[in-house]
Amino acid sequence: MSECNTAGIPDQWKVFDGSGLKLLAVFTMIVDHTASILLWDTYITVFRFGKFTIDLYDMMRLIGRISFPLFAFLLVEGFAHTRNVRRYAGNLLLFALLSEIPWNLAHSGQAMHGSQNVMFTLFLGLLGLWVIRDHQGSLRAKYVLLLALLTLSILLRADYGCSGFGFILMLYLLREQRLYQTIIGCCFLSARWIAGLAFIPIHLYNGRRGFIGSGSLKYVFYLIYPIHLLILYQIRRMTIGY
Repeated sequence: MSECNTAGIPDQWKVFDGSGLKLLAVFTMIVDHTASILLWDTYITVFRFGKFTIDLYDMMRLIGRISFPLFAFLLVEGFAHTRNVRRYAGNLLLFALLSEIPWNLAHSGQAMHGSQNVMFTLFLGLLGLWVIRDHQGSLRAKYVLLLALLTLSILLRADYGCSGFGFILMLYLLREQRLYQTIIGCCFLSARWIAGLAFIPIHLYNGRRGFIGSGSLKYVFYLIYPIHLLILYQIRRMTIGY
């Protein structure tokens, strides 16, 4: 992989390869979902200073906020270096469909739920990147296709929705201007301001793939998403109920 434009960051500080970012993204995602599914109605104080308190739920959700920017960044990196965008998109769509019932069960206890999982957001974002880079039509046709994908992200009510879709496109368009990418990215994430901390490991990315390559480990990485949702659903059903 080519080195990312992280001007001003010494090479010895770039300690994250792609696999390291994936593991960090997965860890923070699981922390976030554990809180949102198991702890949303609990109040366990972990820090108190006068009248100011932070409970376990809030702390875990804050940690979890950095997961989506990391997944979005990894999507952009994957798109830039994949040899087969069609297969990449197919994998994302397949696992979005496989993850939908686990997502619904984990968040509502029912097979149907009002929103869709984040894999759909990543899938639509990848299609948007494909349009920007590879579509051979006119500029107007590209705008129409991107608007259609944006509209679909709204109608699907996928996790992070249209803001997530726009965030992915921004990361790609500004991938060579990391400072502007960070500033504008933090503006995109202003409603979830702590998510801006994701740009710290992103700036420490060394451009290498790491041990999670194109083999079976890649599919294990995909499978973690629906499997951890099913596990959390089962824990909630057995301990708290819906």
